[in-house]
Amino acid sequence: MKSEVIGSSAGGLSSGAVVVAHELKAPLSLMRQLALSLELEDDKAGVKRVGDQIVATSERALRQVNDLLKVARLDDALFEMEPVNPRAVCDDVVSELWQLFRFNRRELKIDYRNRRHLVVANRQLLHSVVYNFCLNAMNYGGEELPSEVMISDRKNGRIRVAVRDYGPAVPTRIWREIKDGFVNRPLEIAMRPGSSGMGLYIAAKFANYMGADFGLIRHRDGTSFYVDLQISGQLSLV
Repeated sequence: MKSEVIGSSAGGLSSGAVVVAHELKAPLSLMRQLALSLELEDDKAGVKRVGDQIVATSERALRQVNDLLKVARLDDALFEMEPVNPRAVCDDVVSELWQLFRFNRRELKIDYRNRRHLVVANRQLLHSVVYNFCLNAMNYGGEELPSEVMISDRKNGRIRVAVRDYGPAVPTRIWREIKDGFVNRPLEIAMRPGSSGMGLYIAAKFANYMGADFGLIRHRDGTSFYVDLQISGQLSLV
């Protein structure tokens, strides 16, 4: 599928490039606002709080840039496949994002139901997939509607790693692109303004590299994004 091209006002940039530009601009603008707000803080606790926000925002932006660089290098076959424990990967992501969810008055729960514990994957890429799913989910939920990280066995000999949110429905056009495996550019999802189209694009690319199926389930009250990974029978220390 060819990338859509917007009008001359965008200088002929593809819609995917525009999405990337907007998503990278957002954290830079936030960091600028936070830096300016430091002048209004008159106590050490306030300065530290704003400083922590600046660091956290910059780290998430750097992660996105690093993930895009990894996408560009997937053809170089630098990311080895191995037996990976998806529970350990999800635990790492939840631990990493727990404080961010709490700061935004959100909750993140886990629900592991898989009997087989190893999948064929690249641990680094799988971590990024789950991380991007969770960041998207953070925008749609609350203390009474927690986002969920779920792992379950599938009948086709695969293990599903999914993240459930309670946001607006994904438009049919976007759902079909993801369902048909045609996510070849960062997507702008108008009905889900807090959702990262770049994050979903990255997740789709990494899933394809790992031989996983990438998809979503539309619920009446939200969406589950998932990857179905091949089960591994080998031993793993991760």
